[in-house]
Amino acid sequence: MIEPILTCVEVKDLCLFGHHGVLPEENRLGQRFIIDIAIKADLTLAQRDDAYEHAVCYGGLCDIASKIVTGPPLALIETVGDRIAQTVLEQFAAVEWVQVRVRKPAVPVPYVLTETSALVEKLRRYDVAFSLGANLGEREATLYAAVDCLSVAEGVDVGAVSSLYDSAPWGETDQPGFVNMCVVGQTTLRPHAVLRLCKETERALGRQVGRRWGERAVDIDVLYYGERSFSDRVLTVPHRHMFERAFVLEPLAEIVPERQMSGRSVKDALAVLSRTPGDVVRRQA
Repeated sequence: MIEPILTCVEVKDLCLFGHHGVLPEENRLGQRFIIDIAIKADLTLAQRDDAYEHAVCYGGLCDIASKIVTGPPLALIETVGDRIAQTVLEQFAAVEWVQVRVRKPAVPVPYVLTETSALVEKLRRYDVAFSLGANLGEREATLYAAVDCLSVAEGVDVGAVSSLYDSAPWGETDQPGFVNMCVVGQTTLRPHAVLRLCKETERALGRQVGRRWGERAVDIDVLYYGERSFSDRVLTVPHRHMFERAFVLEPLAEIVPERQMSGRSVKDALAVLSRTPGDVVRRQA
């Protein structure tokens, strides 16, 4: 899968009247605000089919800004910009990045200036989950080091971390047992950038090239990426073997049991999984 090139769409110099400001007279009398909106979006379908319904409508962007600017008073233009940006992300699924500038020409300060402005920039955040495993070396220490690497990576916000689980080897059974865990959070990275982060972390923690499903110092798999479903030569989400692996579903069900993937929750997928008692054992805290 080739990740799409994002298209930039802009609305400039949208003039609206609102009642925002810290001073009571600003809330009472109101004033002009000038709004600039720029978005980057995946408009592949719109461009391929020349289809308006798949585009990000300029009028829709203006409508969002108008509703917020002409709505209830806010003290800060920073808040005005933030609410416009957040609403754009909520209403247009194709938008990956949005930038909103709110300009205030009439400024109640004792200085000569043309205007003040606030610039707000937001990236779409996707829910993401990782499965981590190790069966060589200091397994527990390596897994916790991997979690630390993910936690400090730019564009990744780690939320919950499961307990450790001991598990029997999967795929190739003539190897030591594994220790596994799952991590969930959010990311602003594109899918293949998340995969690159996993591979770079594996290499940094000592993983060597070996047989498929064989021994490894650490293994980090991307389990899901938002609500997206796709597959190419190097990445499939949701993970193609996730529903077959108790060592994935057990720790994942500990932290996000109600998470829906492919039409079923993690806990339901675990409940119907055929597995041998003792294959996956949760470590006691």
